[in-house]
Amino acid sequence: MPNPKRKMSKTRRDKRRTHYKATAPTMGTCSHCGEMKLTHRACPACGYYNERSMFLPKS
Repeated sequence: MPNPKRKMSKTRRDKRRTHYKATAPTMGTCSHCGEMKLTHRACPACGYYNERSMFLPKS
């Protein structure tokens, strides 16, 4: 297996890794109860998504 000819410096390594960063998740407000929730997910507080309840009715 080929090996590197020279050691990669810490500066070069860190320059390559500058784009690997954490991003905050996109948050929105629930249109039913007004709580903060992740976009395109059911609301954890009331269980509504797109003005419809995502809970199954008990039979």
